[in-house]
Amino acid sequence: AAGEPDFDTPDHIKKAAIQAISEGKTKYTAVDGTRELKEAIINKLRKDNNLEYTLNQICVGTGAKQVLFNLFMATINSGDEVIIPAPYWVSYVDMVSLFGGLPVVVECKQNFKLTAELLKSRITKKTKWLILNSPNNPAGAVYTCDELKDIAQILLEYPHMNVVTDDIYEHIIYDEKFFTIAQVEPKLYDRVFVVNGVSKAYAMTGWRIGYIAGRSDVVKAISTLQSQSTSNPNSIAQAAAAAALNGDHSFLKERTRIFKSRRDFMVKELNSAPGLSASVPQGAFYLFVSCEGLLSKSTKSGKIINNDLDFTEYLLGDHLVATV
Repeated sequence: AAGEPDFDTPDHIKKAAIQAISEGKTKYTAVDGTRELKEAIINKLRKDNNLEYTLNQICVGTGAKQVLFNLFMATINSGDEVIIPAPYWVSYVDMVSLFGGLPVVVECKQNFKLTAELLKSRITKKTKWLILNSPNNPAGAVYTCDELKDIAQILLEYPHMNVVTDDIYEHIIYDEKFFTIAQVEPKLYDRVFVVNGVSKAYAMTGWRIGYIAGRSDVVKAISTLQSQSTSNPNSIAQAAAAAALNGDHSFLKERTRIFKSRRDFMVKELNSAPGLSASVPQGAFYLFVSCEGLLSKSTKSGKIINNDLDFTEYLLGDHLVATV
């Protein structure tokens, strides 16, 4: 039920952290991250995503979650609308609401992905943000290059809209190739904010390092907010994150292979269970399971399953299985 890999942080990353401690890298850093880490992020975005950024366009935070929080705090005014394709990661709606924004949740029934038509139907004069998350938590859906191009064409018609793309599962992908929207439509570059981190790909959830790349004036506002809240991210974790981004990535292929074998096993078994069905996720490490076939049925103890929450409580109470 937890959003983290069960693998350990690779040894070369741990060693970089130990070395940073030994070298006394235990003091305050720049509020928005060390130059070493920001340069590693810039190199990563150039190499993996064909996107060019400068140091003043990057802010490092205490995880991708804090970076998103700061982005919305810095940009959302009361009444601003934020389009959130569903299914979505639980924190998006609460973050938007916290700062007076209005979450516009769009149910995506076609492969759990937002289409250009759906997007266009929900845009108003008050729309400030679209949140894209690919690979998606919890459905594992991955947007193809063509799908992102279609969405981008709609966004080009509405210059008042910005896009935040949550790419945290970028490296955990199975049957598709990863694309991010500024990569497929360079005309959106100034309106796209890329959020990523080291938590998922490098099994570094507890190290708490995430980052954002985008227009320098907005990134500066995010950094200013951070200076009055957490100050800099952990100095040791930043050294480890730089080693992660700059270092050997060969372990990713083997870990993805293991995730894929687990995925294939779980999809097969769940789809053979009466009343349950699961689509095949293209990325991340979640299964988005439908229990519709079990609604109105009763458990051995006589409790009626009326909805998904009843079913999760049944799994927990009767079988000690935690689900979300």
